[in-house]
This record gives sequence, structure tokens and C-alpha cells, in this order.
Amino acid sequence: MNADEIELVQKSFAKVAPIADQAAGLFYGRLFEIAPQVKPLFKRDIDEQGRMLMGALTTVVNGLKDLDAIVPIAQQLAIRHVGYGVKAEYFQPVGEALLWTLEKGLGPEFTPPVKAAWTQAYTTLAGVMIAAADPQATAE
Repeated sequence: MNADEIELVQKSFAKVAPIADQAAGLFYGRLFEIAPQVKPLFKRDIDEQGRMLMGALTTVVNGLKDLDAIVPIAQQLAIRHVGYGVKAEYFQPVGEALLWTLEKGLGPEFTPPVKAAWTQAYTTLAGVMIAAADPQATAE
């Protein structure tokens, strides 16, 4: 990611952070709508899960200027999620739900450049996580 993309992600996330609980609710509602097969993976209270999601997003967004620091965190998170039953194909609807949530949360401020920056950030992170969770998938 370049500096402009990182800035767009960080500034837009700063506008969503104050409505973190609402954003998390929107995210999970949308995720379960477009990928109902993932709902059984969420055994915790969904409000608690939402706080964990927003905490993870905060860590990633704040660390975008130093990807070397957040990559190991993302890799560990991915390996843990394999134990919960997460599969590589689940990353696509998660990304879709994330972008949808950001669009709803930011409204007209979710411009094409902001969307492109978030897409790049998510694609990068998802690639790292998929590679860590299933090294064979990337080796084939």
C-alpha cells in the first residue's frame, strides 16, 4: 500500500470508530445475510465478538505504516481462526461485508478512492492470513 492509501484508510476508520458498536452490528448482520454458513462459527456473544472485531481492525489500521509489525499478528490470528473452522473461501464474504459496512457508516465519504484503499488493505491482509492458515493453498 502506498502512503495515500494508508492515509485514506486511517482517516476513514477514524470516522467509523466512534460508532464501533453500530458498525460491528452492521458488519455481522450483513455477513450472516450473504454467508449464512459462517454463523455457526460464532459461539460468543455477538456484541463481544463485535468489540473484538473492532479492536482487531484498530490494531491493523493503526499498523498499516509498518506492515512488518502487523503481519505476524495477522498470521497468528489466522492460525487461531483455523481452529474455529474458518476456511479460505470465507475471506471473500468477510471483505464484502466490511466494505458494505464502511459504505453504510461513511455514507458519501465512502468515495471510490476510499473504497479502493480499503479493498487494497483488506486484500493484502486476507492474503497474508490465508497463506498462514493454509500454506498448501498458496503453494499449489
